[in-house]
Amino acid sequence: MRRELRFAAGVALGAGALAVSLFAVGPGAVLDRVTAIALPAAAVVFAVVLVEATVDGLGVWASVRPLNRGLTPGQSVQFAFAGDFFDTLSPAGPVSSEPIMARFFGVATDTSYSDALGVRGVAKYVKSAAQVALSLVLVAVFLLTGPAPRVVVATFAGAAVVLVVAAAALLAARASIAAAATALLAPVVRRVSALYRDDPHDRDTVAAAVDRFWTRVLAFRDTPRLLGLVALGGVLEQLLTATALWVALAGTGTPAALLPIVAIVPLPQAASVVPIPASLGAYDVLLAGAVVLMTGVPADAAAAAVLVVRTFGLLTAVGGGGLATAFLRGWRPGA
Repeated sequence: MRRELRFAAGVALGAGALAVSLFAVGPGAVLDRVTAIALPAAAVVFAVVLVEATVDGLGVWASVRPLNRGLTPGQSVQFAFAGDFFDTLSPAGPVSSEPIMARFFGVATDTSYSDALGVRGVAKYVKSAAQVALSLVLVAVFLLTGPAPRVVVATFAGAAVVLVVAAAALLAARASIAAAATALLAPVVRRVSALYRDDPHDRDTVAAAVDRFWTRVLAFRDTPRLLGLVALGGVLEQLLTATALWVALAGTGTPAALLPIVAIVPLPQAASVVPIPASLGAYDVLLAGAVVLMTGVPADAAAAAVLVVRTFGLLTAVGGGGLATAFLRGWRPGA
C-alpha cells in the first residue's frame, strides 16, 4: 500500500510542478504551439523517440556481454524497453530501474543478482560520463566561439568533476564499502529470503554476493571495447533525443540550432534523484528551461516541444516497455 501511495503522491507532485510551469509560461500559448505541429513533423518525432529507445539496446548488449555470453540483440532491445517501463512507473523514480532489472538480467543470463547489478552499475556510470563529457566539450566550444551561458558550463564541469571523484573514491574505498554493505544488507536479505526459502541466505552468502559485484565492476578493465560501446550508445541516445526536440521545435514554427540542444540534453537527468515516477514535472521544467537558455527560443515553444517529445516518450515506455516487461523471465523470487 505504501508503494501505491508513494506513486500517487509522486505523480501528483510532478503533475503539479508541470502544471505550475505551464501556467507560468501560458497554457494557451503552449497549447497553440502543440496543436500547430504538422502531422509529418509529429510522426518524425515519434519515429526518432522509438529509435532512441531501441538504441539503448546497444549499451544493454555491451554491458551484459560478460555474463555467460550475455543477450542476443533482440533480447537487449527488449530489456532496454523494459528498463524504460520501470523508469517510468517505479514509485522511486528512474534511479530504481537498474536494481529492479538486475533480477531479470540475472535470470536471463543464468547468473546472480549481484553479477547483473555490477555490470549494469558500470554501464549507467559510463553512459552518464560519456554524455556529460560530450556536453562539456560542446558548451566549452560555444563559450570560446561566442556567447554561451556560463552557468551551463559550470554545471557540466561540476558534474564531470563529481563523476571522476566519485569513481576514484569508490574504487579506493571498495573494501570498506563492501564490509559496510555486507553488514547493512545481511539482516535484510535474511528476512526477505525467509519469505520464499526454507534456508534463508546468511551473512556469508551476502558477503560472497558483494564480492561478485566488485569482481564484475573491476573486470571491465580488461574489456575496454565493451565500455566504448556503452559510451557510444549513450552518445547516440543523446543525439537522438536532441534531434526529436529539434524537429518538435521546428514543427512549432520555431527553428533552432541542433548542437546547443545536444549539449543540454543530459542536464535534466539531475531530476532523477527526486523520487517522482518518470521525473514527471521536474525533468520537463529543467529541459524546457535549458532549451530556452541555450537556444534563445520563446518559452512557450520550448515547453510545447518538450511536452510533445515527453508524451511520445512516455507512451513508448509504458506501451512498448510494458509489452517487453510482460515477457521477461524471473518474476517469481524463487525461480
